[in-house]
Amino acid sequence: MSRLKYIRLLLPALVVMAALPAFGQLTFSGSIQSDILVPQDDEKIGTEHYEDKVLTNTYVDLKLAHKYVEAGGRFEFLKYPLPGYEPDLKGWGVPHFYVKGHYKNVELTVGDYYEQFGSGLVLRTYEERSLGIDNALRGARLAYKPVDGVSLKALTGKQRYYWHHNDALVSGVDLEIGLESFIKSLEAHDTRIMIGGSWVNKHEKDDKLPIFVDATHKLNFPKYVNAWDARMNLTHGGFNVLAEYAQKSQDPSFDNGYHYGKGTVAMLSASYSKKGMSLLVQAKRSENMAFRSRRSMNGTSSFINFLPPFTHDQTYALPAQYPYATQFDGEWAFQVEAGYTFKKGTALGGKYGTKVKANFSHVRGLCQGDIKDPVRENNIIGSYGYKTSFFKMGEVYYQDIDVQIDKRMTRDFSLVLMYMNQRYNMTVVEGHGGMVVSNILVADGKYKFSPKLSLRCELQYQFCKGDQGDWAFGLAELSWAPHWMFTLSDMWNCGETKTHFYQALVTYSLKSHRIQAGYGRTDAGYNCSGGVCRWVPATRGFTLSYNYTF
Repeated sequence: MSRLKYIRLLLPALVVMAALPAFGQLTFSGSIQSDILVPQDDEKIGTEHYEDKVLTNTYVDLKLAHKYVEAGGRFEFLKYPLPGYEPDLKGWGVPHFYVKGHYKNVELTVGDYYEQFGSGLVLRTYEERSLGIDNALRGARLAYKPVDGVSLKALTGKQRYYWHHNDALVSGVDLEIGLESFIKSLEAHDTRIMIGGSWVNKHEKDDKLPIFVDATHKLNFPKYVNAWDARMNLTHGGFNVLAEYAQKSQDPSFDNGYHYGKGTVAMLSASYSKKGMSLLVQAKRSENMAFRSRRSMNGTSSFINFLPPFTHDQTYALPAQYPYATQFDGEWAFQVEAGYTFKKGTALGGKYGTKVKANFSHVRGLCQGDIKDPVRENNIIGSYGYKTSFFKMGEVYYQDIDVQIDKRMTRDFSLVLMYMNQRYNMTVVEGHGGMVVSNILVADGKYKFSPKLSLRCELQYQFCKGDQGDWAFGLAELSWAPHWMFTLSDMWNCGETKTHFYQALVTYSLKSHRIQAGYGRTDAGYNCSGGVCRWVPATRGFTLSYNYTF
C-alpha cells in the first residue's frame, strides 16, 4: 500500500480528531512495543541464516478520546520481522485505524475493529502479536441497547490479511437478552439467565485459480456461507452453566480438503466458585469448523471464528514444551479444573494456608467414517466428507494431568511445587513423531531478603519418552524493586542432543517504561496461545525489548 493511500485512508480520522477540541476536553493515550533480535548463526542448534543484521517487530498505538467520540490508529514496522512469522507479515505502514462514536445506548465504529459473538464459535476477531495474528474487520460496526437487558450488534467488513484485506465480505448480527431484566423474580433469587443468538455470513467469489476434481471437472464453490450460534448462560449464586451450539453451511476449503460437509460445534461448561474453592467442568465436540474469509488459505491467518482449546495454558518452560493446537477437522475436548485453599491454622494449611490446584485435559479425535454411507463414505475432494457417530471417539490427541501446590513456608519464603503427566500426539499436531509421554516435576521458590530485594529460583525436570528424550531447566531471577531484574536460565536436553539453551536477561522499569536486554539461545518449537500455534525456529543472538504506555 502506497504512502499516499495511507494518508487518504487516515484523512477522515484526522479531520475528526482536529475538530474534537472545539467540543470539549480530549485525552491522548497510546503505547509503544518493540522487540529486536540481532541474530547469530549457530550450527549446533541449526539456526537459519538471516541477511538482515537486525530483526524487529515494532508497534505504535495512538488514541484520542472525547466524551462522545474516539479515534485511533496503529503504526507497524515489520519490514524485518522476527523469526518464525509468515512471509506475508513482512512490511510496514498503518494497517489499523478507526473512528468510534457513542451516545447514550448506541455505539458506531467505522474503520478497523475487533468483535466476538458469544464464545467466538462463529465470530472472533482479535490481535495476538506473539502469533502474528490480526484478523480485524474493516467496515462498520453498530452496537445498540434498546432497553435494559437487550444487546444488539450488527457488523460488516472485509478481514485483514497482513497488509491487505481478503475480498470476501463478512457480515453478522448478534442478539443477547438478559431474562432477569424482564422476570423480576429471577433477580430476587440471585439468578440471571442470558439467551443469545448469532448469524454470520461470508460472501466470497470463486478463486482466481480454480480447484479441479479431475481433468474435466472443477469445484463449484458456494458464494454464500452461513454460520449461526445459539447459547444460554445460567448464573445462580456461585454456579454458572453455559450451553452453546453452532453450525456452518457447506464451505469447501483447504482446511477440510475441499469437501462439502457441514460444520458443527457443541459446547457445555459448568463452574462453581466461592471463597477458597473453585471448580470448572467443560466439554466440546467440534467437526469441520474451520471458518476463514479466504477458502484457499492455510496457516494462522484469515480465521473468522475461534474454538476454545479446553487445555491449560502452561507458564513454566518444560510443561509448555508440547502445547496442543486445536484440530479444526474435528475433536472431542474435555477439561476439569479445581482449586482449593486450606485455611490458616489447619493441619494442611499450616501457619499461612495452602493453595492446591489440579487440572485434567483430554482431547480425542472423531471416529471418522465409522458410519458407512454411499454418498459420504470418504473424505476426498468434492465429496460430502465423512459421517460419524456423535459420541464415538477416535485416537487420543492430547492429555495432561497436573497438580500444583502453592505454599508460604515462612514470612520470607514461598514455594510452588507442580507435577504434570502429559501425552502429546506429535503425529496429529505436527505431522510426525508418534505419541510423546512426559512426567514433569517443577519447584519454584521465592525468598524475600527485604521489601525491595527478592530471589526466585526454578528447577524443572521432564522425564520424556519419545521425541528428543529428557529435559532439565533451571532459572534464577533477582528482583531489586522498583527498577531492576536480572535473570539467568538454561534449558538442557539431557536426552539425545545434549544441547544447552541458555538465556541472560537484564530488565529495567521506570514508571511506564520497560526495557529488557539479553543474550542467548532458544530452541525450535511451537509458540501457542488459546490453541492457536506458530512454528518458531531455533535462534541465537542479542535481544532488546522496549514497552511504553502513556
